[in-house]
Amino acid sequence: MPIPQSGPPPSRLPASAVATDRLDGFRRWLAKRRRTDSHRVRRVRLDELTGWRTDARSGNVVHESGRFFTVEGLESTHRDGAVPQWSQPVIHQPEVGVLGLLTQDFDGVPHFLVQAKTEPGNCNGVQLSPTVQATRSNFTGVHGGSAVPYLDRFRDADPRHILVDVLQSEHGAWCYRKRNRNMVVRVSDAGEPPDGFHWLTLGALHRLLREDDLVQMDTRSVLACLPPPATGPGLHTTAEVLHRITQARAEAAVRSRLVPLASVRGWERDEWSLSPAGASGFDIVGVDVAAPGREVSAWRQPMIAPRGTGVVAFVVRRIHGVTHVLARTQTEPGFPDLAELAPTVQCVPEDHVHRPPAQWPPFLREVLTAPADRVRFDTVLSEEGGRFLHARTRHLIVEADARDPVEEPPGFLWVTPGQIGELLRHSNYVNVQARSLTTCLHSVLTNGEADADGRSGDGTTDR
Repeated sequence: MPIPQSGPPPSRLPASAVATDRLDGFRRWLAKRRRTDSHRVRRVRLDELTGWRTDARSGNVVHESGRFFTVEGLESTHRDGAVPQWSQPVIHQPEVGVLGLLTQDFDGVPHFLVQAKTEPGNCNGVQLSPTVQATRSNFTGVHGGSAVPYLDRFRDADPRHILVDVLQSEHGAWCYRKRNRNMVVRVSDAGEPPDGFHWLTLGALHRLLREDDLVQMDTRSVLACLPPPATGPGLHTTAEVLHRITQARAEAAVRSRLVPLASVRGWERDEWSLSPAGASGFDIVGVDVAAPGREVSAWRQPMIAPRGTGVVAFVVRRIHGVTHVLARTQTEPGFPDLAELAPTVQCVPEDHVHRPPAQWPPFLREVLTAPADRVRFDTVLSEEGGRFLHARTRHLIVEADARDPVEEPPGFLWVTPGQIGELLRHSNYVNVQARSLTTCLHSVLTNGEADADGRSGDGTTDR
């Protein structure tokens, strides 16, 4: 008796990545969603967050249900750092959410079901989210709202039809040991999608990645976990890459622990925000949300509001004819396992421009000043809008100067997209910024220099 196949063979994914239907129908659908979007978000004082309270003893900001998330303090020490000890606010949400994409074949080509969703932190309203994007508090009904569409397709999925199922970390500088379950599940017939959902090929999603603030962070994270385009052997074996990450974890000089928010030093709270004394970093603010059509139509909550637009970048080059990415092993205080593989560059440039270029983070100057013919991808994309207010990051993929020698500064190593894909089959090896860039890199490798408007070439069957 033949063994059942667990999902579609990998050879079908390239067909989806190079699908050549047009995006006209999708754009009409998206325009309608944006016209009818009536979400409203406004800032409110921290003491006006209905359903939330500031604990009298700890100063932590907590939800009255005891669920969702809390804003607590995080104390970190860095044995070898320029700043040996610091503290900051952090989001603590120990529950695991589900980020899931359904995939279904149409005419033999895999399509992915996305939803047009407005989060309170989105800077432009509607963005393309996964089929399901829900915290455990959401799908267990703590908020008292309606059921999450398609959730049962993931919670009750036949293991033979699961393409991706892996826990991945979230922002280690803003969240404490936060993880989400990234899933892709194949279905034979999902039925007619309700209003607000749309089927797209990988080719369509790859093109849409080149539009600012459209393909949302969670969607990018899940797509990164799909099998990557075929690549050849790397400069290092995967065992060597794992060794470097494990070594970084074992030797990490960073230690972190949760502390009462009231004990955080160097931060000031007024009626509108909790803010750092300096000019960089982020603020904790409060928002009032009106969201007709969501599981809950109105609520208030605290959010992290970053200062400045971030930059994440992959420096890439061909080594022995094979595409490689210069990644780094990076520690962040909120990581579950201390260190993960991160982009070549990951920072907020505004935090460094007042310093001499020699004191900038490694490779920041190189990626910001690279000539146009070496920039393969350059788009500003949003971070997750459920916890972060107007958090935007410029995503860059820049070819290294071919005249430069193949070197690996301390903490950096050359890896192939295939090796990143191998690591993404497991938890906590590739951080969320690198996952986001990996999806962008897949779009470059499979589709080349796509037109920014995405109106011709790779697209959707307009299901």
